Amino acid sequence: MSDGPKIFGAIAQFDGPTELVLAARRLRDAGYRDFECHSPFPIHGIDEAAGEKRSRVSLVAGVAAFMGLCGAFLMQAWMNAMDYPIVVSGKPFLSFMAFFPITFAGAVLFAAFGATFGFLYFMHLRYHHPIFHSRRFEQFSDDGFFVSIASSDPQFDAEKTASFLASIGGKNVEILDKPTQYAGEKAP
Repeated sequence: MSDGPKIFGAIAQFDGPTELVLAARRLRDAGYRDFECHSPFPIHGIDEAAGEKRSRVSLVAGVAAFMGLCGAFLMQAWMNAMDYPIVVSGKPFLSFMAFFPITFAGAVLFAAFGATFGFLYFMHLRYHHPIFHSRRFEQFSDDGFFVSIASSDPQFDAEKTASFLASIGGKNVEILDKPTQYAGEKAP
C-alpha cells in the first residue's frame, strides 16, 4: 500500500537497454502496473515487456486525417461546382483530380492537429512530472536508463519496492517525495 500522500514513488537506474527491458518484464510479472520506463532512445520490445497497451493517438490522428480529407474535398467541390462554377481549360466543374493537392494537404494538416491534441489529451495535459525533481534523473537523456514506480500502484511499499528494484539490478534506487506545491495549484 501507499506510504502516504507525500511520497511520489521510487526510481532506479539500470545499466543499459537490455537490463531495462528485463526489469520491465520482472516488474510486470511481480504485479506492478503503475510504472514507466525512461530511456534516451526508443527500445524495441519495451512496450510489450512493460505490458503497455497500444496508443490511441494513431486512431485519433487517422480519424482527423479522414475528416480533413473529406472537408477539403467537399470545400473544393462546393466552391468549384456549386458556389462559383467556372469552366477552366474545358474541365468539368467537379474535377476531382485537380482537387488532390489541397485534399492531401488538408488530410496532413488535420492529422497533425489530431496527433498533437490527442497526445495532450491522453497524457491528461500533464506537462511536468515529479520525477524531474530527482538529481540523478537529469542524466536520463544522455545515457541513463530508469524505471519509475508511482506510489499509486497497489503493490507499492517504499521499503519493499526499493529492495525489489535493487534485487532486479537497479542501481541508485531513490524514493521520491512529491513537491509541496505544483504550478497552478493554490497554497493550502
